[in-house]
Amino acid sequence: VQLVESGGGLVQPGGSLRLSCAASGFTFSSYAMSWYRQAPGKERELVASITSAGGSTNYAESMKGRFTISRDNAKNTVYLQMNSLKPEDTTVYYCYAQHVISYYWGQGTQVTVSS
Repeated sequence: VQLVESGGGLVQPGGSLRLSCAASGFTFSSYAMSWYRQAPGKERELVASITSAGGSTNYAESMKGRFTISRDNAKNTVYLQMNSLKPEDTTVYYCYAQHVISYYWGQGTQVTVSS
């Protein structure tokens, strides 16, 4: 099983990034997918989630209107489009897959918002 995130990097405040998470080794279309983030010394927090078929999404309050989660079950990939980025969005972003009692984490991708 693998969840491989990509798309992180350095961006200026107000800029955009699109994270991708490519999944393999499990039935991707059966799993709800989420993005979490974790800053040093803080607990991991939910950013956004999407149901297995993509029909429903959920966002943390501070991300609503700026971030959009989507998925392509044909490509076994989930995305996080991040717009209007702020310095406080700087941290590591993780991909998470969950179905009943099975769950998997990606290794994370660093996002840095700085001028």
